[in-house]
Amino acid sequence: MSIVESDKLTDSEPDRIPVVPSAPMANGDSIPTAFDPVQLRAGRLARLRAMMAEQGYAALVLFDPNNQRYASGSRNMFGYFLRNSTRYLYVPLEGPIILFEYPGSAHVSTWLETIDASRTSKVVWSAVNQRDNLSSDPFGLEIAELVQEHGRGNRKVGLDRCALNLARSLEAQGLDVYDCMQDTLHCRRLKTPEEIACLAQSMAASEASVAEVEAAIKPGVTENELFAIMYGEVIRGGGEFIETRLLNSGPRTNPWFHEASDRKIRPGELVALDTDTIGCHGYYSDFSRTFHVGPGRPSAYQRELYRMAYDQVHHNMSILGPGMSYREIAEKAWKIPERFLDRRYPSIIHGVGMHGETPLVAHHMDFDRFSKDGILEPGMVVSVESYIGEVGAADGVKLEEEVLITETGIEKFSRYPFDEALLGREV
Repeated sequence: MSIVESDKLTDSEPDRIPVVPSAPMANGDSIPTAFDPVQLRAGRLARLRAMMAEQGYAALVLFDPNNQRYASGSRNMFGYFLRNSTRYLYVPLEGPIILFEYPGSAHVSTWLETIDASRTSKVVWSAVNQRDNLSSDPFGLEIAELVQEHGRGNRKVGLDRCALNLARSLEAQGLDVYDCMQDTLHCRRLKTPEEIACLAQSMAASEASVAEVEAAIKPGVTENELFAIMYGEVIRGGGEFIETRLLNSGPRTNPWFHEASDRKIRPGELVALDTDTIGCHGYYSDFSRTFHVGPGRPSAYQRELYRMAYDQVHHNMSILGPGMSYREIAEKAWKIPERFLDRRYPSIIHGVGMHGETPLVAHHMDFDRFSKDGILEPGMVVSVESYIGEVGAADGVKLEEEVLITETGIEKFSRYPFDEALLGREV
């Protein structure tokens, strides 16, 4: 592929953007906001193959659309393949990367320099017979032939969606099959500079969508109408979809995790949202805000809740830095007052990349149930969570920030302002 060809923009090539030099942002930090898409793909593939060498894999067979995109930049019918594992990518440690594509759609991805060849999937019609041997045996035979050709005697193969019939079909051909999902997620925990630029662009677009939501908040509007505004702005900004429907109001802010409904918002209530957005270039944007519905001022109780959530997020951001263990984060995290413990958010921080990723650091009382120890490293991106609400009360407050772990501390991705009235700072 020539340099001229690689700079073209076409409808079927969503990851090709004009390349411009990165520059420091206005406040002086160093988060890049532009990237070379060829370098993006090369950097991710290099990290993946380094992991494969370290773990002794001859090849991976990737069914998860996020892993396929990470390895190659290829995206096709993303939502369909999230539920329907019938498209897969063969990634050998050495040798050609082969996309096994849905019939008739290979042209969507074959322009990519990361795809060496394409074939038709052997497990296309999952709704009919993916789970029987008639569909899995041809799959196993073909993958085994490729491993024999390129594996140099190594027969260890990873499946990220380790369906029993597919694993058995590979084992029947003498391959050693492992579930590689955790290995791929661990590989993806550290972001390349190009990935960081993707995350910055995704965040900027997501913040624009939240601004439109905040501007539309008024008595009488429904939660669904606000969610539709947010979703529409995500698409207009180059994003892809929102994973959750976490936009709620009034008594539906407590407990958290109510989904957007047709409830009409009333004066004096709170509106809380979590972006949970698969944004532009396929990268996640994850921050939360809570707003007060005018006219009038927030109650003292609403301000108290908001201040605690604000303090929790900012304290927990302040303790983060490279080399800190996950258990140490749990031990040093902001202490939740007793009456709010029952409705604490499940995590203190969680990883961010193409979706919510590793690590997940739970509160100290939950750590051994939900978390494994590890170390924060430069290049990780995490969201810092807070939810403050108590049993029997009408209101709850959700706040969240997204940050990059650097060599010296953190830099913030999320820059959306907090509600001045709820902070008691209104003029």
